[in-house]
Amino acid sequence: MSSSDEQTQELDQAATRVLEIAERALLDGQTENISDETVQRLLTAGTRLFANKVEMEDRYFSPYTGPEAVTATDVVMTCSDMLRAVNLSTFDLAMWFQRPRSNEE
Repeated sequence: MSSSDEQTQELDQAATRVLEIAERALLDGQTENISDETVQRLLTAGTRLFANKVEMEDRYFSPYTGPEAVTATDVVMTCSDMLRAVNLSTFDLAMWFQRPRSNEE
């Protein structure tokens, strides 16, 4: 197995484990012990990987594990602060939202 394959497998396993731990913390209402920095690292990695895959592979897929994985409120709260963090407005978002997707019917 190449080191690239090993890294991919390691990332897959880590992501599965992180999701399990996060879901348990959310279910138990125990998120106060999870540091802001941990959440920032997870969002940064997920955001960059998602954007890179969409752009470089020229394809689209859901950023979430399933239709029930997050709520509309979860998305709006996260999206709003992501836009603020990089100094974008809803106008900027609307421009990106309207761009054509190459693999949509």
